[in-house]
Amino acid sequence: MEKKKPVLVVMAAGMGSRYGGLKQIDPIDRDGHIIMDFSIFDAVRAGFEKVVFIIKRENELAFREAIGDRLGKYVKVAYVFQELDNLPEGYSVPEGRVKPWGTGHAVLSCIDEIDGPFAVINADDYYGVHAFRMAYDFLTENQNEKDGYRYMMVGYRLENTLTENGHVARGVCVTDEEGHLVKINERTHIEKRGEGAAYTEDDGATWTALSADSTVSMNMWGFSASILTELKNRFSEFLDRNLSENPLKCEYFLPFVVDELLQEKKATVKVLKSEDKWYGVTYKEDKPMVMDAVQKMKDQGLYPQKLWEEK
Repeated sequence: MEKKKPVLVVMAAGMGSRYGGLKQIDPIDRDGHIIMDFSIFDAVRAGFEKVVFIIKRENELAFREAIGDRLGKYVKVAYVFQELDNLPEGYSVPEGRVKPWGTGHAVLSCIDEIDGPFAVINADDYYGVHAFRMAYDFLTENQNEKDGYRYMMVGYRLENTLTENGHVARGVCVTDEEGHLVKINERTHIEKRGEGAAYTEDDGATWTALSADSTVSMNMWGFSASILTELKNRFSEFLDRNLSENPLKCEYFLPFVVDELLQEKKATVKVLKSEDKWYGVTYKEDKPMVMDAVQKMKDQGLYPQKLWEEK
């Protein structure tokens, strides 16, 4: 069986609600690079040769100008649109709905663009060079799925993903002794607490401590094309369950579908641990810290000052 080259999928259709504006397209260094430049630079160094951007159709021009056009020389670029009305036959968009259908639906939008293994990342997170190497190598080596789907995710130490400027939502991973994912506990409100961290589920009335060493998901996944079929087959059932109760806000989340496949024993997810620090601009106030970190990495030689010209 000839091995297929892994593809990188970038989820960039989100509205950037907490931060205001198209945060994916906000430069984080004095050379005009955005976080995505660093992700794709690292991905190309790791071996990826094609990038698929999932965007909103109305953002296409801004997106091409901000990033897509300058990457064309270094990597194959494709665009897919996450459309509200991209629904199974017999379903229609609920009146008044503007919110996209979630990360599972975003990835499903790629079904006509991908026929092999792929990694998925958020557009506005910095994952570090190590993550892309691990993902590329795993996806290249694990293409035989006779005994079930072989997926992966990159996990980060919780302490490497916190902000000084408020709370974050993180999926806290539970793994077995072989490093396979058992489940993800979604914690929507985690804050730094002294040396460690804690989460609350009742708006701060009570707090539960979390080890700073916990492994958390930052939405970097690796899949075979099988996930696209699963996402497609399960979407109608999701709509049937949720449309009547929550027509304007329900979301088809990628991790929920992964969890279903784990419970059904159809897939395993290897958790590959990165020691890199994660960077992201959850809040406007995070930006100066991210800019400092990026400049430090350039000073240390991890990146050239101008990414694409010197490649």
